Amino acid sequence: MYITVKDERHYAYTGGKDWVDGQPTVVMIHGVLNDHSVWILQSRYLAHHGHNVMAIDLPGHCKSQGTPPASVEDAAAHVLALLDAAGVDAAALVGHSFGALIALQAAATAPLRCTHLAMVGTAYPMAVSPVLLDTSLHAPHKAIEMVNNFSHSTLAPPPSSLGPGTWLYGVGRALMRRVLASNPTHNVFNIGFHACNNYASGEAAMDAVQAAHIPTLFVLGTRDQMTPPKAMATLSSRAPHARTVLVASGHAMMSEAPEDTLQALHALLQTKQ
Repeated sequence: MYITVKDERHYAYTGGKDWVDGQPTVVMIHGVLNDHSVWILQSRYLAHHGHNVMAIDLPGHCKSQGTPPASVEDAAAHVLALLDAAGVDAAALVGHSFGALIALQAAATAPLRCTHLAMVGTAYPMAVSPVLLDTSLHAPHKAIEMVNNFSHSTLAPPPSSLGPGTWLYGVGRALMRRVLASNPTHNVFNIGFHACNNYASGEAAMDAVQAAHIPTLFVLGTRDQMTPPKAMATLSSRAPHARTVLVASGHAMMSEAPEDTLQALHALLQTKQ
């Protein structure tokens, strides 16, 4: 579906189901140079099992108009504006990588708007190497190759993933090329990486989330080279009541470990505040 925010059209995938008033809502936020489709397996299940789903394209990405957010704070403000425009009082916020930082900041900014928080494949601080920052700006297709090498721990999907014959590395590379090409005016790759690298409010945000007693989940890949589990120690130490689930995958756990990722998210959504 499309949602109008400040006279701009923004896209949210609903999992193939019509919106049902009164159902709990889940907002799913993608990472750098991704779009709503990275959540395809988890979003469809949740939409067919009692949830309204909004798997969004961030501004300036693919089906969404607007300027790509230059900071985590800007992106979080956009998520809250989407909730307003959609008439949603509160939702579970689920984010992957950059999207996880966005979900965290949105929850901290407006804790009454967040029923649950899931941070998938993320780290804090989310430092991006100078080489990757420079390459994403001056040679983005080379950076796409680099990121896909770092993001996948296997080339082929497991059962129940994207189907027999799928090449996960190739799928990831094709997606990133498509997202990059969707915005010829702004380099969403480099802008997103800088937003991750510059975010410095994670500890205060997590403190606010915990003070609001928002059920919190970390889903981390045991073979993740982009955001290894140890890189979450700063935030997890501030969230003693959060649950951490380790899955056998790299950074792209939504396709490499779809069932384990879904089960972790589903369990979180059953948790009462």
